[in-house]
Amino acid sequence: MNQNKLIRFTVLFLGMMFYSGIIVLIGLPFIIKLAGRYYSSAITDVYWQMLVTYALAGICGITIVYQLRKMMKTVVEQNCFVEANIASLKLMGKVSLVISALFILKLFFFITPATFVIILTFFIAGIFSHVLSCVFQEAVRYKLENDLTI
Repeated sequence: MNQNKLIRFTVLFLGMMFYSGIIVLIGLPFIIKLAGRYYSSAITDVYWQMLVTYALAGICGITIVYQLRKMMKTVVEQNCFVEANIASLKLMGKVSLVISALFILKLFFFITPATFVIILTFFIAGIFSHVLSCVFQEAVRYKLENDLTI
């Protein structure tokens, strides 16, 4: 029973993250201008670089959340060891590494302590997603073998 509540909460939370991420991505030009005005005028100096970096990272982030939503559908259906989840994990790994690379490039024009945290976090997430895809691949293989056994 508690597990069902957690799954429902996760599905709702991922939906909220997905749609709010799209809204933030659309509002990004205004958000960066506000940050330049109220947080640091240095942001205004590198407005276009920041906009491109955050927009691409935002698209990558929305892609990750979309893939997680797809995976949660298989959890709800109680059929999570499928090829589609392996593909989702591999894509999330690649996209996480892209986010890491984007923020490494960001270091050339605007350095913040949070940038280093983002680089490390998404690098680890990328590697973890790839390893998890390998684990899922083995689980799918075992499942297929088991399904063929009478």
